[in-house]
Amino acid sequence: MATLCAGPAFAATTEPYDIPEKHRARVVQLENGFAAGEIHVDPSRFALYWTLEDGQAIRYPVAIGLPGQYYDGAFTVGRKAEWPSWTPTQRMIRRNPEFFAEFAGGVPGGPDNPLGSRAIYLYNGARDSLLRIHGTTQPWLVETATSSGCVRMINAHVEDLYERVEKGTPVFLR
Repeated sequence: MATLCAGPAFAATTEPYDIPEKHRARVVQLENGFAAGEIHVDPSRFALYWTLEDGQAIRYPVAIGLPGQYYDGAFTVGRKAEWPSWTPTQRMIRRNPEFFAEFAGGVPGGPDNPLGSRAIYLYNGARDSLLRIHGTTQPWLVETATSSGCVRMINAHVEDLYERVEKGTPVFLR
């Protein structure tokens, strides 16, 4: 199955990543009255919020899609995968064949896979949107617009979020 989001991992590392203070997840107070148990992504702040009780949320720094490749909307978690495989979409290959064509046959899951250690698949009803919230082999790129559309997280963060969310969890990309 193709995904819309990742790209080949250049200068990737399988070494443990020491998360800088500014990129650590933290509990924050929200200004809006979001319901608990939802995911909200704010691309202007490069942040993903997992909403908690009492108007709080865990704020994770994220990388988002390049300009023109970030898609907003309301979704639900339709599937989750540990060490997911990745295949670029035909659209990605047409847009940048020099970059994506060599991966047209797919990349198996594992530490060198661009989707990182976990993937959360976003659905429109019963249909896979091809958008993902996933880990990355390039954790230093959080808080940038670098993906082909998906939301990228530091692997330790996506692993934490993965354990918190269930199939059917509402996801709002704005």
